[in-house]
Amino acid sequence: MAAGGLSRSERKAAERVRRLREEQQRERLRQVSRILRKAAAERSAEEGRLLAESADLVTELQGRSRRREGLKRRQEEVCDDPEELRGKVRELASAVRNAKYLVVYTGAGISTAASIPDYRGPNGVWTLLQKGRSVSAADLSEAEPTLTHMSITRLHEQKLVQHVVSQNCDGLHLRSGLPRTAISELHGNIHQTGRTCHKCGTQLRDTIVHFGERGTLGQPLNWEAATEAASRADTILCLGSSLKVLKKYPRLWCMTKPPSRRPKLYIVNLQWTPKDDWAALKLHGKCDDVMRLLMAELGLEIPAYSRWQDPIFSLATPLRAGEEGSHSRKSLCRSREEAPPGDRGAPLSSAPILGGWFGRGCTKRTKRKKVT
Repeated sequence: MAAGGLSRSERKAAERVRRLREEQQRERLRQVSRILRKAAAERSAEEGRLLAESADLVTELQGRSRRREGLKRRQEEVCDDPEELRGKVRELASAVRNAKYLVVYTGAGISTAASIPDYRGPNGVWTLLQKGRSVSAADLSEAEPTLTHMSITRLHEQKLVQHVVSQNCDGLHLRSGLPRTAISELHGNIHQTGRTCHKCGTQLRDTIVHFGERGTLGQPLNWEAATEAASRADTILCLGSSLKVLKKYPRLWCMTKPPSRRPKLYIVNLQWTPKDDWAALKLHGKCDDVMRLLMAELGLEIPAYSRWQDPIFSLATPLRAGEEGSHSRKSLCRSREEAPPGDRGAPLSSAPILGGWFGRGCTKRTKRKKVT
């Protein structure tokens, strides 16, 4: 006899009985599921009796069905009709005018007009991967700041927007002319880039969170500036973000304050977000469409993007001779045709430029800690 009081043969018999019961339960679950998919009028008397005898399974399956439908609806894109959207934009314009300290949170949705895919939209990275489809890499060398990027920059120039907190790593906020001091880019992990510092020779590292990657830092980089802006904000405008990541940082939402003292929240997104119930207003529309209407309502002109004046060319570090074959993307170059007529005689740098280093530096890897 074993220490538990059962012999080996008895334990095996008990295991067979347990497995048989589990299989019977699974088969019953499949039968009930098939019956529930039928219309009530099409069910036989025997099937009706089986449902009556399986009330617990029916409740479980119906609950699963409701959750699946809820998740499906959350992933669907919803558009306000034009008149309703214009009315909401008028309300948003009033909030922007009256805000004492307006902070803008931006996500991947503001860059889709630049052919950079988002994550959770119908053609987003996460959505395609969930469907088992391949994801093509976006060519950032061809991307340019969108109408939304340029509008945010103009609103900052007019002192209507005080700070921007962005999850994006495409550099388009900086390329639109938004000053570094006005933006916090919430990057989170550190990776070797394959390049070395031209002064000290050490490995250069980036600060980008790759899609699907678990963060390794205790808090995102530039966190202090982001939380300082949130603590001063009386109005927050969220543009093109699913807020699935940002919702995890209570300090961005001033959750320690009483609800009456928290910033008023305005959300522009085609899909559901976990902050919708907290929002003073939810606008279902594309970011560029909403910002075009908003700028018209505010009486502000949207500046045009000029590749010739793109700050990336002054912020970037040119590749050195030994690094020419270290990248696969197209190099960024300006041509004289892009220059204003009066500047076409100005000398151009002979070295092509690939990207730039926009962060404030790297921090050592630390254990992941809960961020409040």
